[in-house]
Amino acid sequence: MFFKDIVGQETVKQQLINEVQKGRIPHAQLFCGPEGTGKLPLALAYARYISCSNRTETDSCGVCPSCVKWNKLVHPDVHFMFPIVKKGKKEICDDYLDSWRHLILNNPYFNQNHWLAEIESENGQAIIYAKESDEIIRKLSLKSSEGGYKIVIVWLPEKMHTVCANKLLKLLEEPPEQTLFFLISETPDLILPTILSRTQRINIPKISEADIAGVLQKKYGVSSAESYSIAHLANGNFIKALEAIHLDEENKHFFDLFVSLMRLAYQRKIKEMKQWSEQLAAMGREQQKNFLEYSQRMVRENFIYNLHHTEMNYMTLSEQNFAKHFSPFINERNVANIMYELSEAQTHIEQNVNAKMVFFDFSLKMIVLLKK
Repeated sequence: MFFKDIVGQETVKQQLINEVQKGRIPHAQLFCGPEGTGKLPLALAYARYISCSNRTETDSCGVCPSCVKWNKLVHPDVHFMFPIVKKGKKEICDDYLDSWRHLILNNPYFNQNHWLAEIESENGQAIIYAKESDEIIRKLSLKSSEGGYKIVIVWLPEKMHTVCANKLLKLLEEPPEQTLFFLISETPDLILPTILSRTQRINIPKISEADIAGVLQKKYGVSSAESYSIAHLANGNFIKALEAIHLDEENKHFFDLFVSLMRLAYQRKIKEMKQWSEQLAAMGREQQKNFLEYSQRMVRENFIYNLHHTEMNYMTLSEQNFAKHFSPFINERNVANIMYELSEAQTHIEQNVNAKMVFFDFSLKMIVLLKK
């Protein structure tokens, strides 16, 4: 990862570059910000820049021995800590390094769900186990292979086991010589206050719509109008912008299902609504949950649209066109009840209640709620 590959964040990039050029690199830094703002990519580009033996004024050279190792994420002085799910003999982060490298090299903009899918543990509870701290202590006790800094990148430190967090605290209090710690967090309030107090915090803002749209046009070939629509919908989250491209077909399918239900409910076509319910029941459970989440978002967006606060809306062009006519039916008299029913349906799906019954029951309730 190079600084040039990062979407937006020019101010933060320059700040990090200046620290290296002036030789004033804090030994522990905490990259904080919402999902999809580029915290991990920034930390990776920063670590590469520090390690590079022939860096330029703006970026790493890409060809020195250090950069060659960085190209495959195999630099011996760079160590990673990240949440994992214990599976068989896989108990520490090193057991998952191949998957970690594959995910980052494929696309460094990802979230915890993408990581869990990569290691095929979508339903697991990922944490950074206590044993990981012993591994890091062991690694940092060794001399630097390249004669420079040893760097530890901790992704989602809020997921650390208490024992692991306390041992990391000791390392931050008395850091080994020439050692740097980069912590990347989305919920820093969940990190031990004593760890927070020993790190220099860098707040990473949301990415501007213009920066997201520019990358979508240049790198992914998205049209100008569509790129800005996606950028607005992403609300500063580049991961969400990428999902809008790659999951476009699924989103269109959800949109068609949502529109179909609302029209059938308004027209009270019970037979067709039953068929609609059977169509939803034939989906996988995760898809059913995703549809219900999508429906909740559509209800919220239409309620806001009905209040004439369009600047606060985050919808695609197709969704906006539908909202022009549908939004009056989502108002202060029914929005809370609709959201409640959607939440109840989601709970029942998670509890493996018969999906046909769940969706048919919800569709019947929409007949009454839309008339309010």
